[in-house]
Amino acid sequence: MLNNKVAIVTGASSGIGRATALLFAREGAAVIVNARNEEPLSGLVEEIGAGGGKAVAVAGDVAEEDTHRRLVETALARFGGLDIAFNNAGTVGPYKPLAEVALDEWQRTLTTNLTSAFLGARSQIPAMLERGAGSIIFTSTFVGTSVGIPGMAVYAASKAGLAGLVKGITADYGARGIRANALLPGGVDTPMAGDAAQKEWAAGLHALKRIARPEEIASSALFLASPMASFVAGASLFADGGNAAVK
Repeated sequence: MLNNKVAIVTGASSGIGRATALLFAREGAAVIVNARNEEPLSGLVEEIGAGGGKAVAVAGDVAEEDTHRRLVETALARFGGLDIAFNNAGTVGPYKPLAEVALDEWQRTLTTNLTSAFLGARSQIPAMLERGAGSIIFTSTFVGTSVGIPGMAVYAASKAGLAGLVKGITADYGARGIRANALLPGGVDTPMAGDAAQKEWAAGLHALKRIARPEEIASSALFLASPMASFVAGASLFADGGNAAVK
């Protein structure tokens, strides 16, 4: 489905990002994987290579402009271009009522979840324009879109902003072949989901009464990245187990 495509995947050391990098590679894409720590990326690159895929790691913080520059430069130098970017890295941020949130906590969360998305897209779009088309996907969330959760106002605000970003990118570049979309998972069984009790509570928010496996969200990312979504642009796609449907 992604034969001869080149994809960047951030937040690839675990969870949704790792599952998506593996899936993109199995579907034929050459993958540039990113996270802050080099060690888990090296293992991921080895696993992709052992399966016959192509991957290279670029460690770095997505909150830094230079990380996105290096990711795009690597895509161009190693694989000749860029077709897909899955801007997935993020943080939950402070878990407390809004009036108790310090300014630096607010700023760090917005930088990681929203400013990093801007920095990624700003670097990725010119490379995609050279190819004549591209798909940019941002991992958002049901939190702040279909439901508010106590103590998560900062996370909600930072992730909800991605819905506006994809609309703006679509208005600016849709006619030039760039498709930007937000992917909104529900609860997912990743380290960010918390302990068993928290996962059980999250499962109850969903119509399916469970949380997702990372591979299920990766499949939705594959849809948005692929030609199957050729007429999907500026959208917010819920992959939330019916969470938004039962509120």
